[in-house]
Amino acid sequence: MPDSGINILFEGTNFLRLLGGLWVTVRISVVSVLLSILFGIIVGMIMTVRNPVTKALTRVYLDFVRIMPQLVLLFIVYFGVTTAFNVNLSGEVSAVIVFTFWGTAEMGDLVRGALLSVPKHQYESGEAIGLSGLQIYRYIIIPQTVRRLIPLAINLTTRMIKTTSLVTLIGVIEVLKVGQQIIETSRFTYPSASLWIYAIVFFLYFLVCYPISRLAKGLEKKWQN
Repeated sequence: MPDSGINILFEGTNFLRLLGGLWVTVRISVVSVLLSILFGIIVGMIMTVRNPVTKALTRVYLDFVRIMPQLVLLFIVYFGVTTAFNVNLSGEVSAVIVFTFWGTAEMGDLVRGALLSVPKHQYESGEAIGLSGLQIYRYIIIPQTVRRLIPLAINLTTRMIKTTSLVTLIGVIEVLKVGQQIIETSRFTYPSASLWIYAIVFFLYFLVCYPISRLAKGLEKKWQN
């Protein structure tokens, strides 16, 4: 049919625009994930420190991030911070700041759990054979922690990729926003365009997230055996 909604995907540069929007999504996600891993490792190690003040501060940070919706944090940074401090932050930069702030807390908690899951006797065994504290961490604790952490960190990555769809509400032209623009400009010529556009957006997210999810499950299954 000449007016079939699927034709909108092949009209002009619509499909290329969707791929360009997907690249924006991936770019924000990759930068946020890398920064979250870096800062999360540090925060996770701090969370294991037996100090009541440190524990209280990290707990408040973690609870705040988990209670506060990511959309509200985006609005606070993009609209609130820029106005209050008279700074110019683009939508992408604001998104990276918020997702890094959120991801660092989640990654830190994963690192904390992974470190505490290593049995105490592993430390004692390392001391018994004459290893220094640094050697115990390098050869015993860190390898076990990484095996526990990587599948969980990969799952967090897929969550962050999917959550980036919120950035469209602060004006970032990512894949969902591009899809909405195409639907809006074609609502009269292709009334059923929304079905096909959102279907392709779903498919693009699936192409990005599914291999990552399978990798996490594969590593978890392999290391459990």
